[in-house]
Amino acid sequence: MSGRKKKPKGFRLDLLVCAGTGCVSNRSFIVKDALEKEIVKRGLQDEVRVIATGCQGFCERGPIVIAQPDEIFYQRVTEKDVPYLVEEHLIKGRPAKKLMYVPEKEAIPIPRMSDIGFFKHQRLIVLRNRGRLDPENIEEYIAFDGYEALQKVLTSMTPEQVIEEIKKSGLRGRGGAGFLTGLKWELCRAAEGHPKYIICNGDEGDPGAFMDRSVLEADPHSVIEGMLIGAYAIGAQKGFIYVRKEYPLAVKRVQHALKQASEYGLLGEDILGTGFNFFIEVVQGAGAFVCGEETALMAAIEGRVGRPRTRPPYPVEKGLWGKPTNINNVETWANVPIIILRGADWFSSIGTENSKGTKIFSLVGKINNTGLVEVPMGITLRQIIYDIGGGIPYNKKFKAVQTGGPSGGCIPEKYLDLPIDYESLTEVGSMMGSGGMIVMDEDTCMVDVARYFLNFTQQESCGKCVPCRLGTKQMVEILNRIVDGNGKDGDLELLESIGQNVKLASLCGLGQTAPNPVLTTIKYFKEEYIAHINEKKCPALVCKALISYVIDPELCTGCVACAKNCPTMAITGEPKKVYKIDQSKCIKCGICLSVCPPKFGAVKKVTPAI
Repeated sequence: MSGRKKKPKGFRLDLLVCAGTGCVSNRSFIVKDALEKEIVKRGLQDEVRVIATGCQGFCERGPIVIAQPDEIFYQRVTEKDVPYLVEEHLIKGRPAKKLMYVPEKEAIPIPRMSDIGFFKHQRLIVLRNRGRLDPENIEEYIAFDGYEALQKVLTSMTPEQVIEEIKKSGLRGRGGAGFLTGLKWELCRAAEGHPKYIICNGDEGDPGAFMDRSVLEADPHSVIEGMLIGAYAIGAQKGFIYVRKEYPLAVKRVQHALKQASEYGLLGEDILGTGFNFFIEVVQGAGAFVCGEETALMAAIEGRVGRPRTRPPYPVEKGLWGKPTNINNVETWANVPIIILRGADWFSSIGTENSKGTKIFSLVGKINNTGLVEVPMGITLRQIIYDIGGGIPYNKKFKAVQTGGPSGGCIPEKYLDLPIDYESLTEVGSMMGSGGMIVMDEDTCMVDVARYFLNFTQQESCGKCVPCRLGTKQMVEILNRIVDGNGKDGDLELLESIGQNVKLASLCGLGQTAPNPVLTTIKYFKEEYIAHINEKKCPALVCKALISYVIDPELCTGCVACAKNCPTMAITGEPKKVYKIDQSKCIKCGICLSVCPPKFGAVKKVTPAI
């Protein structure tokens, strides 16, 4: 990431404080206020600026402060660290070593952001402005070439030329299906009926996913500019940004950005004096996962219950209020301005033959470096998990990764070198989805994982179509029975049969993909299902009905820690003597295991005798 382009005369340094949701929840605004006060106290207010930016991506290390133009990366900064940081970096002119990033298994801190493995393997297009500008200041966006693409299309390109450029770039929708963006625009422009609408789908409800939210928080003007260009190309005068109400910071910054764009003549009537009119309205979703499906989303905007409808007709033919409507997600819209500025050939040179450009992933789960990453299409899972993600904590063994959100498939270790693109993920039973990526280690029970995700989609089903409503419910009931130790012969065949029928007969994408976690875990981890059903064992020692907690008499020193913390008083004994667990009272909460001193390790999790 490059440094800030310009600073007002007199300022020698910027302190960029991450103010994305993750860092804000870790008190980054308090850190920002403390920095401002300390800088004034030291008389540096005319030399140093403190700026709240969007998400820096390395969420697990927040609050983050970056000193520019030197690109010094400070992590996990607290209010108490501020005097030390100011003294070392601003007064003495040397990096504050105690706040630097230190990689796992190494003792040498890395000062520069671009040298940290998490950042240096990424390729930023959509996230090009992350962490380098104030998302609530339109002038900073303009300073980084903001709205130049809009000016270009309004003054020197016809709508057809804009559509052709997007088609030539190979940009595919980043919301999950991967439909060609330029083709969708072309179909919408050619559709009969007026007015025409465009929608930004920011209804991001996947567990562990925060890609769209972070883009809206960090760079809302890039999305607005993309929508303006799309509206010009399609012939629309009204647009909607549909974003979850659970994302208050994103909502606030989008609304503020829309107000600023209007004030600057970049939104509304006669934009840039060209006669082009376009208005955007923010609609806040109530949190229904199914509203991420485009027809359900449109129903919600219209004020109806968010339920999918059959297609065709597709939204480009009959969408909002029966009029042609183009829907793209946040990431797709944010790609548009830079494609127009730098050209389709530049964009299409990145990625693979059929999957151009980059993709944003939220990297979470059993991974050392949790955060938001943008990588070129075609990068392997291994490169993301180990080069960027830093590998698995505590030297545990990698077991699987789920891509594509709760409806994505679980990919085993043998596919770690799989290049990430739309087709390759589909071939192994998963999907790109909106970009969720959940890493699992050897201690993960794949049967329990499948149950968790299917239970989520089953609860989020709108219930409109029978295959999804009843099929997912039946599958969850079978999985519950298996993890409770009551699985029986024929359960696997029944799960596969129901799963295939749900995929084939469901009305919308939720039902059509919901069985993926079950089907892929049966395909790649069948031995775990067999152990649960035939042997009544959970190999990962996760499923409560199939495990017990015991105390090793040879390791117990009678320290009393387990007995003091047991909520059901199932642990008895005398101090400095061996304690025992009454299995009839044990609720298998695992507190005894967590409080047992590691140096003793007396509490064990085991498979009970049948």
